[in-house]
Amino acid sequence: MNTTTSTAKKPLRLAVIIGSTRKDRFGPIPASWFAAEAGKHESMDVDLVDLADLSLSNALDASADADSLADRLADADAFVVVTPEYNHSYPAALKTAIDHYGKEWQAKPVGFVSYGGMGGGLRAVEHLRTVFSELHATTVRDTISFHNFWSLFDEDGQPLDPASCNNAAKGMLNQLAWWGNALREARDRQPYAA
Repeated sequence: MNTTTSTAKKPLRLAVIIGSTRKDRFGPIPASWFAAEAGKHESMDVDLVDLADLSLSNALDASADADSLADRLADADAFVVVTPEYNHSYPAALKTAIDHYGKEWQAKPVGFVSYGGMGGGLRAVEHLRTVFSELHATTVRDTISFHNFWSLFDEDGQPLDPASCNNAAKGMLNQLAWWGNALREARDRQPYAA
């Protein structure tokens, strides 16, 4: 049996991570929209991870929530981080969640959905690229950014320009699928050595 063929046909487990835990945050809206789009992709099985539902220690101490998230991240073949931009960077809760783990991120692709004012959260994404590089993850080129996000979604949490947004999501999902399948196949052949 050709394991390459059977592995490539198995859906990729995509963890979509809501990176903000602040009160009255916007993150669940674009995250839910993106997770729904990912669920339509023929090669994706989606796990929506909301960091606000977890209690992770800033001291990186072990806990039931930390162990539970470790399992979910280890099971993932790819990630999408949904992040705002706070003071030209990304939220502290997201940094804590990233720093809790190591091997769970390794040799897996990461995409980004960002939101903010005029910058659309892109400075947060640029900082995250360097962090994930240090963790031996591969970030995909295309991102989705919502500039002045408060005016871009309707009351049902759907983009006001669905065609453009859905096309952008499809493009990024196709990149994640390519990298996710390639890296999963490589990890199956030989465990990644960091």
